[in-house]
Amino acid sequence: MADTVLYEVSDGLATITINRPEAMNAMNIETKVAFREAAQAAAADDSVRAVLLTAAGDRAFCVGQDLKEHIGGLMAAREAGSDGGVMSTVQEHYNPIVRALTGAAKPVVAAVNGVAAGAGFGFALAADYRIVADTAAFNTSFAGVALTADSGISWTLPRVVGPSRAADLLLFPRSITAQEAYELGIANRIVPSADLAAEAVKVARGLAEGPTLAYAALKESLAFGLTHSLEETLEKEDELQTRAGSSEDHVIAVQAFVNKEKPKYLGR
Repeated sequence: MADTVLYEVSDGLATITINRPEAMNAMNIETKVAFREAAQAAAADDSVRAVLLTAAGDRAFCVGQDLKEHIGGLMAAREAGSDGGVMSTVQEHYNPIVRALTGAAKPVVAAVNGVAAGAGFGFALAADYRIVADTAAFNTSFAGVALTADSGISWTLPRVVGPSRAADLLLFPRSITAQEAYELGIANRIVPSADLAAEAVKVARGLAEGPTLAYAALKESLAFGLTHSLEETLEKEDELQTRAGSSEDHVIAVQAFVNKEKPKYLGR
């Protein structure tokens, strides 16, 4: 894996760090490939019980596509008289990354340390929980460079802020402060910039020590309920609750509650 993305697993917590601070963590091809590999590895590893998505530096979480690299590809494609597969990055990189993060059977926490723009905004929204530095900002950016939405943002953003507000943010890109992001539901928690790393690790590690199977079922239930009827969702809840109720973690939790002890979950 390239050093533009760092990947570490410790005590059930996988930490993925986008590591191009000198380029505001923009996504060049090398970084996109490494990010895809890290996200897929975290999702597939049963020993990983939670994922923390972070970024190096204090200026940006991720500003999306590396436009300097992108314009080179566009110009080369024009000279060759073809699209050159320049936009295949959505299918090859962004879509697999978002599928891995949203589909992981474990909670994903994003620690947003600075600007999250374009695909970077989309990656943050693909997480289940967003802890945001008070100096951070969000911007959809796509229309500003004559592009439509990608990185799942046309699915995630309206589910977070509502369709009307999502249309406004996509059609008229602007910088959204951390406070406004919190008010819109984009940020789950705002912390001082200096405290972000420690607070994010604390939250993510707490989830890694929690009832992983229940968290996975909650993710599945929430995603299902957004696109199905109440009756279908009730049936899905019954299915998932039956599964959760037969887990060792459920027995451990109930015994710990009765005995007034802290449960030690096994993830099974």
